[in-house]
Amino acid sequence: MINVLFVCLGNICRSPMAEALFRKLVRKEKLTYKIGVDSAATSSWQIGFPPHAGTLDILKKHKISSEGLMGRKLKKEDFWRFDYIIGMDESNVKNIYRITGKPNHPKIIRLLDLTKYKKDIPDPFFTGDFDETYRLVLAGCRALLHKIRREQNL
Repeated sequence: MINVLFVCLGNICRSPMAEALFRKLVRKEKLTYKIGVDSAATSSWQIGFPPHAGTLDILKKHKISSEGLMGRKLKKEDFWRFDYIIGMDESNVKNIYRITGKPNHPKIIRLLDLTKYKKDIPDPFFTGDFDETYRLVLAGCRALLHKIRREQNL
């Protein structure tokens, strides 16, 4: 099983959106038996909370299940459990390095570095623009799935 972990600051907006969206892409490609997906936060503010209402609304709008999404904190041992650890912005990536103790490890990637955008995904908790976040997360998730398929011969 190839395991993917999406990470953002609070695990209530971007990373659960990416988790749900990526699960849908994996299911569509009939790879659920090969790829596992989860999400986590670099902070502990929202542990045990469901996603933000804006994230739930955008997932519902695109007919994507939010079942099972619940805020949790990134742990050091997640480094060993996941094959791909995906940060939503540069700050998340730096925090992933700090928490896992694995700075600049190639399995830790900023999501949009896999796309033509090569930038941070804005946090809709602050911007309020869940549509823009969805569009960028979708582009990143498609690129990530392509990368995994290529690297893992799927």
